[in-house]
Amino acid sequence: MHHPADTSSEGARPITLLLVDDHPVVRKGTRELLENEPDLHVIGEAESGEEAIRQARALNPDVILMDVSMPGMNGIEATRAIKGFMPGVGVLVLTSYDDDAYVFALLEAGAAGYLLKNTSEDDLLGAVRAVAAGESALHPSVARKVLERFSTQQTPTPPEDALSPRELEVLRVAATGRTNKEIARDLDISPRTVQVHLANIFSKLGVGSRTEAVLYGIKRGWIDPKTL
Repeated sequence: MHHPADTSSEGARPITLLLVDDHPVVRKGTRELLENEPDLHVIGEAESGEEAIRQARALNPDVILMDVSMPGMNGIEATRAIKGFMPGVGVLVLTSYDDDAYVFALLEAGAAGYLLKNTSEDDLLGAVRAVAAGESALHPSVARKVLERFSTQQTPTPPEDALSPRELEVLRVAATGRTNKEIARDLDISPRTVQVHLANIFSKLGVGSRTEAVLYGIKRGWIDPKTL
């Protein structure tokens, strides 16, 4: 099970990445950008959804940068398949499309977040680190639409059957889009304790990202979007 990576201390294990895109030039440029960062390490590349599944299984990366439009199996299908056998991995989708239905399909497949391909280098690096740390990689305006959409699919389940009261509290605050440091300040606990709680939440719910955990909570009625 993937746990939120602790990238705050020097000498911490680098975040490992798998790049999936059917354009070699795009992969090369993305790899060069990522490899310039000491805390990021690209351990593999794939040019199709089918190859992405094989590489994910073989390499067990922390984060997968996933293209969507590829010949054969597309990124949504590949994400769904990978999350089926590797629920803890964080899938960050890079796409040219941003219509609501498309984003909802990506998130339903298990993506931790998505970025448009014209995003800035800093935003891409920030999103990779956010996903690895268990933080959100969704734009706030998109996050609100997602919350409202999925709240209509509630399957009420008592949260105490799955999470402790403190874990539920952390999840509800995380749903507002706050960072780990902000959650720590709000709840008067340390950022490290927030990371531990998030790791436990992810493990208990069988998910790999904050986005998935929040959607899980919304669908079960633990989180009310109107309070966010």
